[in-house]
Amino acid sequence: HYGYYSLRHDYPVFRIDHLCRRRNAIYPATVVGKPRQEDFYIGDLLQELLSPLFPLVMPAVVSLWSYGETGFHSLAAAVVKQRYAREAMASAFRILGEGQLSLTKFLLVTDQPVDLRDFKKTLEHVLARTNPETDLYVFSNLSMDTLDYSGPAVNEGSKGVWLGLGDPVRELPRDFRPAVPPPPEVTDVRVFCGGCLVIGGPPFTADREAAGRLAAHPAFAGWPLLVLTEEPTRAARSPLNFLWTTFTRFEPAADVHARATRVVRHHVVHEPPVLIDARLKPWSRAAGASTSRRGRWRWATPRPPTSTARSDPYGWAVVGVPNCATSLLTFGSSPTTTTVCMAEG
Repeated sequence: HYGYYSLRHDYPVFRIDHLCRRRNAIYPATVVGKPRQEDFYIGDLLQELLSPLFPLVMPAVVSLWSYGETGFHSLAAAVVKQRYAREAMASAFRILGEGQLSLTKFLLVTDQPVDLRDFKKTLEHVLARTNPETDLYVFSNLSMDTLDYSGPAVNEGSKGVWLGLGDPVRELPRDFRPAVPPPPEVTDVRVFCGGCLVIGGPPFTADREAAGRLAAHPAFAGWPLLVLTEEPTRAARSPLNFLWTTFTRFEPAADVHARATRVVRHHVVHEPPVLIDARLKPWSRAAGASTSRRGRWRWATPRPPTSTARSDPYGWAVVGVPNCATSLLTFGSSPTTTTVCMAEG
């Protein structure tokens, strides 16, 4: 799960006549939400268990890892075999055509050994070897995961592949010492890792064109990758924050910018630095601070015994009904009947 509220969809409707259970039943459920939640650890375990099978199904793929911090589908990285120039793209297409991996939005590819689970090391590895003019590919007008709302419409979007092959071609900068000051619209600049800056800027709704201008500003010359966000300090604080902020909030065809672009042989050339616009888009909805506090309080507070009612400090009243599977939740003055737990035997 990506950690944003789901929009309205035409999901199937089930009409239930009877609900059967056993005494002291175990109710299977998975807690999902902004990573890391329960589904994150389940997904990582499945990757570990199935990783020996990847080279059997895809012989050119040495190792593969999807990052649960991004909801898994938003970002993956692969180490592949390359016997001749650009063979790595054949492996990239193979990955993007394999089952649920076809939902991958952005794929990092290298032919040199690296620990893919260490994201900072992986990103530095790719940035040190990439030539964005020829190694960054964006494929528009494709399908996208249903719950990824960064695209123009539900199930619509784009994909990106970024290659970092062979030996390093640059020494990555690690300290931000600009030759000229950043423009006034920049609120903060943080170094996430070698070669990657996180830039604070105006909200997307206030200035949609800021990303293009900042990518071309001379203050950021020499940095292969820039990430624009409203919360640079938080985003750069940890790989978890960086991954979630960057890759759940951008769509390659709409939010990848560069100092300059041109078309050569029907390929869009991105002149570095490359900038990812990871500002929160107005159509995405995430839980606010008060909602998060309310959820944490309710999760940590035991459910009251059946046939008793109790209010909590966030305005909820919980009424337990013996031997049934529904309870009455009252928020403010609007009661709603909903299934909240399996009844006790």
